[in-house]
Amino acid sequence: MFDNVCKFLAESFSADFATWLLGKPITLTELSPSELSLEPIRADALILLQSDEVVLHLEFQTVPKADIPFRMSDYRLRVYRKFPHKRMHQIVIYLKPSDSELVYQTEFVLENSLHRFEVIRLWEQPTEVFFNSPGLLAFAALSQTEDKTRTLEEVAQVIEALNDTRIRSNVAASTALLAGLVLDKELIKKILRSDTMRESVIYQDILQEGLAQGLEQGIEQKAQEIAIKMINKGIDIETIVDVTGLTIEQVQQLQAKTLGNQAE
Repeated sequence: MFDNVCKFLAESFSADFATWLLGKPITLTELSPSELSLEPIRADALILLQSDEVVLHLEFQTVPKADIPFRMSDYRLRVYRKFPHKRMHQIVIYLKPSDSELVYQTEFVLENSLHRFEVIRLWEQPTEVFFNSPGLLAFAALSQTEDKTRTLEEVAQVIEALNDTRIRSNVAASTALLAGLVLDKELIKKILRSDTMRESVIYQDILQEGLAQGLEQGIEQKAQEIAIKMINKGIDIETIVDVTGLTIEQVQQLQAKTLGNQAE
């Protein structure tokens, strides 16, 4: 979910991100991983933006991962293969505070090879930076603020003053979702207007994703209930798998649990 929100913001407000990260409002467009010569390592976490001269590679992370340095090095070579004359800026942006040493890693080393990239830990960034542009407002509550609630209230005031309805709804929804990393959801609901967020594209996308997941979970739960009834009637595993669509392992687990409960 957070990957989708950050990707949406970076692509919708690319000039704001360019000003923040590159120091000037360069017009950037999306670079699809499919344009590179190899399949992406993890496309859902990858954000590639490009201009005629530069490629901006962003990775937003809530939890640090050991393979990030390799990913950064790998994508640098992929982009070089496709665009050898373009400069490339690679930045890993950590959203949530962490004590892990991984959030301080800025290079990939392999024998005689060395590749460096940038790292931004949002909780160390000055809060005022994120009030400079609408596309950055969603990150303010994650910054180096001593009062996250007050900061979110100030963000809400700025959002309400935005003239463009579409931008206002998208920024509000993105802010609410990212603020959930550091603040209570009920508090966020009190500060940010839900009617404004409902009009957001990203809000609708995540709502649909949630409904789809809920439907999928509901179907699986029903299948498990049917499987348990069949287990209680002594029906063989192969038949249960054919009827319910569950895997053999899932049915075996349900069988062991059911028999265990009966033994008690």
